[in-house]
Amino acid sequence: MQFRTDLEKNEYDRLDQRACKVGDSAGRKIPEEKCQFRTDFQRDRDRIVHSKSFRRLMHKTQVFLSPEGDHYRTRLTHTLEVAQVARTIARILNYNEDLTEAIALGHDLGHTPFGHSGEAVLNRLYPGGFRHNEQSIRVVDRLEPKGERMGLNLTEEVRNGILCHSGDLKADTLEGQIVGISDRIAYINHDIDDAIRGGVLSAHDLPQRDIEILGDTHSKRINNLIRDLVENSQGKDEICQSPRFREALMDLRSFMFKNVYNSKKVKDAEAMEKVERIVESLYCFYVDHPDEMPELYRNIVSEEGPEAGARDYVSGMTDHFAADIYREIFEGIEPERRRSI
Repeated sequence: MQFRTDLEKNEYDRLDQRACKVGDSAGRKIPEEKCQFRTDFQRDRDRIVHSKSFRRLMHKTQVFLSPEGDHYRTRLTHTLEVAQVARTIARILNYNEDLTEAIALGHDLGHTPFGHSGEAVLNRLYPGGFRHNEQSIRVVDRLEPKGERMGLNLTEEVRNGILCHSGDLKADTLEGQIVGISDRIAYINHDIDDAIRGGVLSAHDLPQRDIEILGDTHSKRINNLIRDLVENSQGKDEICQSPRFREALMDLRSFMFKNVYNSKKVKDAEAMEKVERIVESLYCFYVDHPDEMPELYRNIVSEEGPEAGARDYVSGMTDHFAADIYREIFEGIEPERRRSI
């Protein structure tokens, strides 16, 4: 049976010449025996999906802290929407969909509890700063167990795509570049949806010039942004948008930062003070009391110091777990059931 090798050969016949083929992969840091049925990129995707860090995204904030309602995005649903957008683009352009999906599913594994608010606290406290994309790499390289070995031992292409999905970083593969833009397309649009649902915005508040270009509904904006990206990336050695669409999307992003992400309706002073207090108190507590952390993080303390152990432990917590542990340590309130990470 040659299932995997047939899949690998098929990529050279089927995919665009610019696509990253798994047969050309730089491989893993630690060589492994190949799977009989799955390519290395497919195995990476499966390792991410089956990881504890991926499951914990379900209970981590996207934008709204402890929203009242069942339909607000979490960090997990955000990740799935990024993967959906990215896979669609990769499929249309005939690039490697398996690699694209693996990067998309792993790109936010390093996010903190309470979304970017928690990230800002750790960035202020941890020596050298804290960036969630770098922590995502640390999660897959060091913190997630795979059997008796620590780390998922992902391929270099998936690791690079995860690291370079945010900011001004640019992934080495076109599939990684697709995920970087898909992340922005997804979060801006689904955060508009959640903001309208939460009464923070109305559809009429959105900047009309940008809406006329991108579309006046969630589905139209996604469809138009994908079409523009495909039309401007076809046959090129980079993934790019038209200047008109990129300007409109970035203008809409600026609008969201001003009116949603930094809005007092979303981040009222009391809630933000509570988030800062929880994250800072837990980080400082575990720096001073490293023996109170689970064995994995105590081992990190012995290798890298208490600050690294506390960073890794606190950043991996879900919103609920962080709040429960804070109440237990500082208020003497036992959680109904012990959770662990």
